[in-house]
Amino acid sequence: MAERTYRIHVAAELSGVRVELIRAWERRYAILAPERTPAGYRVYTDRDVALLKRLKALTEEGVSISEAAKQVPRLMAELDAVPPPVRETQEPAAGTGSQPEAWRAAVMEAAEAYDQPRVSRVLDQVLSSLPPLRAFEDVLVPLQREVGERWHAGALSVAQEHLVTQVVRERLVSLLHGAPDGGRRHAVLACFPEEEHELGLLGAALRLRYSGVRVTLLGQRVPPEGLGEMVARARPDVVGLSAVTNRGAPAFEDVLQRIKGALPKGLPLWVGGPAAQAHPDVCERLGVRLFQHEGDWARLAG
Repeated sequence: MAERTYRIHVAAELSGVRVELIRAWERRYAILAPERTPAGYRVYTDRDVALLKRLKALTEEGVSISEAAKQVPRLMAELDAVPPPVRETQEPAAGTGSQPEAWRAAVMEAAEAYDQPRVSRVLDQVLSSLPPLRAFEDVLVPLQREVGERWHAGALSVAQEHLVTQVVRERLVSLLHGAPDGGRRHAVLACFPEEEHELGLLGAALRLRYSGVRVTLLGQRVPPEGLGEMVARARPDVVGLSAVTNRGAPAFEDVLQRIKGALPKGLPLWVGGPAAQAHPDVCERLGVRLFQHEGDWARLAG
């Protein structure tokens, strides 16, 4: 199987190193020598991403990048010494469950052991074995739901929840960058102004892109004014919002009213997420469409 590669913006997202820094480090210190596509775009391997993460960690510890660059041969040798990813789970025997269930169980075992590299290896296997939407729907969505349920029940610590969520987010971003992004209809997606949980929004963007909808993804903490300005310029067919953190009905209604007031009249506005589902009466009163069921994807995609 060919080694996976990523365009520079994806490598930046996965490593946490800004695109400008990656280019500067390549230019000044020859830290990486990425291959290029026939169209001339830089592409980076998982090994390149791992090296960028190591360099970022060193600079955050106070090591200058010029000094960190001198350690690249050692860092590369350490990366090369790591055994290639191994199959974390065996195919389940007949009657013992599905492979997606086995993958999810392997991730949960790794989370309990605080083993983030193993979480990464299992999810990389998922992405290499399944089509993007199946990987998302059969593994990533139920996995994140289980992680949340275990955290709320006290069976996972905050650190264990975060180490899984971070890897899930990285893989979702990778899937998004490989998804089609054309189509007649255009959707703008954003989180509520104080909302920092964006996995549901990323998943919505992925599903819509594979439904043939062009998506503009604004992400976390989008103020009503900024959303209104974006919509006025882009003129989308629909706006989708994510509200996860429930701050009560009055706060939810106040934010939704401010957002609706910043948008053109008549523009379809959808809202989803646990906070929205807790206040269906508010959505109905304000004329906002509440995302509740699988069948709503077809309605949202138009």
